[in-house]
Amino acid sequence: QVQLVESGGGSVQAGGSLGLSCEVSGVTWSSYCMAWFRQAPGKEREGVAGIDRDGNTNYALPVKGRFTISQDNTKTNLYLQMKNLTPEDTANYYCAARLDYCREDPTAYNYWGQGTQVTVSS
Repeated sequence: QVQLVESGGGSVQAGGSLGLSCEVSGVTWSSYCMAWFRQAPGKEREGVAGIDRDGNTNYALPVKGRFTISQDNTKTNLYLQMKNLTPEDTANYYCAARLDYCREDPTAYNYWGQGTQVTVSS
């Protein structure tokens, strides 16, 4: 059974940094994508970054150069390092997993964490 548990959200001022973690269990697939999504109030859930089993990464344009997705060697922890945060980054952040390659469409992901709130004040 796949389980994803996020941690590390919080409040930070604009220009600050924050790191998120996602503890992953039950993923034994030979090919997969682990990703971070976010959802702000009144907005649709959007992709932030993804990483596959081989370590290939992709980022949404608004976060490129500011956010870094990574996973540890055991593949049991997923991370998102965020810097130069702006109020537009305020959202509930979710980690997600799917079999096979990364996709931008959140409906393509079968497994989700409960989310962790990130609030950036100006």
